[in-house]
Amino acid sequence: MARPREFDETAVLDAAVHQFWLYGYEATSVRDLAQSMGMTGASLYNAFGDKRSLFRKALAHYVAKSFGDRVSRFEQLPPRDAIVAFFDEIVARSISDEDRKGCLLINSALEVAPHDPEFQETIAGVLVEVEDFFRRCVSAGQRSGHISDDQSADDLARILLSTLLGIRVLARARPERALLTGLLRPVHALLGLQV
Repeated sequence: MARPREFDETAVLDAAVHQFWLYGYEATSVRDLAQSMGMTGASLYNAFGDKRSLFRKALAHYVAKSFGDRVSRFEQLPPRDAIVAFFDEIVARSISDEDRKGCLLINSALEVAPHDPEFQETIAGVLVEVEDFFRRCVSAGQRSGHISDDQSADDLARILLSTLLGIRVLARARPERALLTGLLRPVHALLGLQV
């Protein structure tokens, strides 16, 4: 009979996410992970496999808690409000990030995805989900007349995705409210939003 796990999986995954988020995949050792997770190296391997397997699980955990949670909250809003609230939260998180960690998904897209086909596919899949969220909002807003239909929903969704990526990368070096909100003003104008 298998022994029950003697740890809180959510808590240890949160600790793993924090390590990978602060230091990146390559610079994070199994020893660092085990220490931050409050586990021995053997327990970590028994529970999660190797570092790569743990990273896969930690990244999925991060995506569910950040993007998944954000979409479930904002998709219930009117489309215009959903887009504005999404970016307001991203700017607030970016400015309050004292460690300038950025976004683990985007950091991983830059560090891991170019060299690892599996993670490239995983990360690309999440970015498609983000784009799809924006497309749903834009399409609904265009149908209701609250978002401009001068551009296609596909093109506007891609602009919103690229703006999100730009904010999260730029904020690592320059987490300045005026700069980040300034990036959004032309996007709002293109969407026909008055904010």
